[in-house]
Amino acid sequence: MDERQIFVGKKPVHLYVRAVVMAMEAGDRLVRLTARGSAIGNAVDTAELCRRRHGNIAASLPEAVHVRSVDIATEMTERRDGGGERGVSVIHIILEGVGDVPAQSEEE
Repeated sequence: MDERQIFVGKKPVHLYVRAVVMAMEAGDRLVRLTARGSAIGNAVDTAELCRRRHGNIAASLPEAVHVRSVDIATEMTERRDGGGERGVSVIHIILEGVGDVPAQSEEE
C-alpha cells in the first residue's frame, strides 16, 4: 500500500493537519510527512497533533493515528550562490490511521 505524501513547509501547522485529515477521509490510511531544514519542527508538531487527535480539525481523523516510522537523513542540494553542494536535514514521518473516520454531522 502506497502512502500519500505531504510536504511540510513554513505555513501554519493546522493547514498540514487538515491535509492529513483530507487524505485519510479520501481513504489513504498511510500518510508520509516530509520536511526539510527549519520546517522539521512543523512536521513533528503536525504528527503529534494528529496522533493525539488534538483540536477541532484533528477530531475528524480515524479512531487512532499511529506513527509507523520516522526516518531522518541528509540530502545534498546545490547552493543558491553556485558554490557547490550543502547538506540539508530531512525527516520522513509515516502516519497510519486505524479505525473509522467519524461521520460528519449535517450542521457543519
